[in-house]
Amino acid sequence: MDLDGKTALVLGGIKGIGKAAGLALARHGVRLGLTWYDWEESLDSMQRDFAAIGTPHLIQRVNLLETSAIAPFVHRVAEHFGGIDILINNIERGGWPVVHGPYTQQQWDLEMATTLRAKQWVFEAALPHLKNSGNGCVINFSSIAGLVGRSGPASHLFNEGYSAANRGVSLLTETWARLGAPEVRVNELMLGIFQTRHAQGTRGWGLLSEKQHQAIIDHTLLGRTGRTDDVVRAVLFLLKDAPYMTGSVIRLDGGYVLGGEHVAPMPEGVV
Repeated sequence: MDLDGKTALVLGGIKGIGKAAGLALARHGVRLGLTWYDWEESLDSMQRDFAAIGTPHLIQRVNLLETSAIAPFVHRVAEHFGGIDILINNIERGGWPVVHGPYTQQQWDLEMATTLRAKQWVFEAALPHLKNSGNGCVINFSSIAGLVGRSGPASHLFNEGYSAANRGVSLLTETWARLGAPEVRVNELMLGIFQTRHAQGTRGWGLLSEKQHQAIIDHTLLGRTGRTDDVVRAVLFLLKDAPYMTGSVIRLDGGYVLGGEHVAPMPEGVV
């Protein structure tokens, strides 16, 4: 896909991974419809950073938990820019055992509504526009919590509900790939432990001990947490260089799921 002149809808563009992905697309000439809801203290810097690039964009506060608000925003972006070619489905609500403790019904419902329901309603509203583009692309973000659950060093980071919701994202990815084909590719980036998502730039990380931090690093084959530029490179790959890929899940976790165990030396054998 040639990105220049395309239009992308980027959810959660106010900070972290959503903002980094949006800025990268803007630098490639992509016009943007950007949502934000929380983190109002970051709004001024968001507006300045996107304005500095100069690519046309719309920034709007949208509560994506209010399903009735989703379609009007999506249609506004499509009308303003003449269509939508890309959907960056970056919205989630994580349940940290170290932050939230045992589940309440309110926390459980919030995670499910944000991580799953909002994605579904946004996709449904955007799909006709993506189809009309003739070369649309959707990138869903999920977490390795959907694979590892509340286990190992990540036990302090991932709750059962958050893990279950993220496993559900992969089902959405597969179904949407069928619904979108052949005009729309739908793929998923399954993220590990990133600086702005479960690691150094988050409240929960600060509640862990240095020993707990190191256990997570030691369990990651590449020996570090992820950076936003790692995600940006993967996003650009899926958009620009993967025209035959749809319905796929790319695990971007530094090898956390495989674990940090060493491979034993090859024995001599008995034959």
